[in-house]
Amino acid sequence: MSKARRDTSWARFIVLTGLSGSGKSQAIRALEDLGYYCVDNLPVSLLPVMAELAERQNEHNRVAVVMDIREPRLVKDFPRAYRRLKANKHLATKLIFLEAGHAELVRRFSETRRPHPLAPDRPITEGLAEERTSLRQIRTMADSVIDTSKLNVHELRQRLRELVSGHTQTSKLVLTLLSFGFQNGPPAEADLMFDVRFLKNPHWVPTLRPKTGKDPAVAAYIRRQPTARTAMKKLTSLLRWMVPLYVQEGKSYLTIAIGCTGGRHRSVYVAEALKRELSDLKGVTAKVVHRDLVKPR
Repeated sequence: MSKARRDTSWARFIVLTGLSGSGKSQAIRALEDLGYYCVDNLPVSLLPVMAELAERQNEHNRVAVVMDIREPRLVKDFPRAYRRLKANKHLATKLIFLEAGHAELVRRFSETRRPHPLAPDRPITEGLAEERTSLRQIRTMADSVIDTSKLNVHELRQRLRELVSGHTQTSKLVLTLLSFGFQNGPPAEADLMFDVRFLKNPHWVPTLRPKTGKDPAVAAYIRRQPTARTAMKKLTSLLRWMVPLYVQEGKSYLTIAIGCTGGRHRSVYVAEALKRELSDLKGVTAKVVHRDLVKPR
């Protein structure tokens, strides 16, 4: 079980509501990624059932549901049902309301060409205005209101994580430094690729040929090259600036491929050196994979 699952500060039951087009679909997917059992378009009558599921503390001990204007009885029945749910002191519950500016909602519906639930045969502006008025009471009940007008999907995910966990979280990025040999083909999974074949090749030194880039003698041979020292300094500087930007964008995995001819000396050394240089980056777990270190028999 992950640390997030053990943390009792996490809200156990989330009700996600808000205006049509405000990003509820993206939000519920983000909550699912955070370990919530998610149900979209839940009828008000089933709200106590889902709350009981979360309260049992079984494999679905964190539950999130979407309830919105698609449910005909939402406006009339939800306030009373949610107050009863909120009165349960044994279940950490949050009501999150998503909204966006009128112009932004009109633009989103125009781009997706989806009809508004309240305006299938009339102007979208009328449906949006009616919905905003209808949900006014539910909005005042919300624990948190998120305006998604200027949020991208990664920023929305981060905001939700902070709200449901009870404290600010730093996104975790799994950084894989992958050494490989061009003679065996570049790796398809690489997000970034650097070619280090400009470095002098230890393969042509008879005593170093059977060794790998992890061997101290090979490492010393490469480090003695002024070009190698300059390359490591510049590459480290670039990645120490670039990788945190991927963390900010909410990226979960980043593979940086380092290639040389055979994938046994130069690329291995550089990958190992970069892991040491980047391991202290906040929100990053760095690991090394040497694809071609062992020659196939």
